[in-house]
Amino acid sequence: MRQEKMDWGYKELFAMLLLILVAVPIVIENIGQSLLQAVFQNSLYAGTLTGLVMAVVFMYSLYIIALRPKQLKWIAVGLRPLSRKDWKVIVGGFLLLLVMSIIILIIMDAIQIGVDNSKTEALKDKSTWFTLSIAFISAAIISPIYEEILYRGFLYKWFRLKWGKVSGIFLSSLIFMIVHIPTYNTLPVNFVSGVILAWSYEKSGSVMPGIIIHGLFNGMAVILTATSS
Repeated sequence: MRQEKMDWGYKELFAMLLLILVAVPIVIENIGQSLLQAVFQNSLYAGTLTGLVMAVVFMYSLYIIALRPKQLKWIAVGLRPLSRKDWKVIVGGFLLLLVMSIIILIIMDAIQIGVDNSKTEALKDKSTWFTLSIAFISAAIISPIYEEILYRGFLYKWFRLKWGKVSGIFLSSLIFMIVHIPTYNTLPVNFVSGVILAWSYEKSGSVMPGIIIHGLFNGMAVILTATSS
């Protein structure tokens, strides 16, 4: 990653962490999703709409907290165009993520840890082109965009510039894993994917390779889940 100055201090970090680890989980993921579940009676619909609300809240908050006060553009959080060399990062990162995820799933299966959760069960039980499209848009488009900007473009960059590359990769990946609780059976894959996606940002200086890797992986997972027996 090219040399960059630290644009933010602890105030911006703590504000975003409070939002990521406390405010959004309590207000949106807990209370909000419960209300949506009561309305739709479907965890897939409720979860998808919750994810869309989270994307809007996170991106607006990042703009208000970290970008606008410093008069920064979105390029400060890695929204840079792809270059030709970035495709090597994309191919390598996706293949590495795929291989590592398969290894983790094999280990989890060997020690009899299930991999299903409420969303995957809802997608399996009521799989139609409509539900598949909703799940795909949510997992392969919406989530990768806001998660890469937030967890790699802001958090990884903050930790990396403050405490170094290794600390940046570990801490941003740890937080990325924690926010996926309570889907505990996906946490090992979440952590490993956080490491690989942070590496892709480190190699390219852009969140675009990570968005593509993340989107491809999530999209493949949705299709395999929907088509599995």
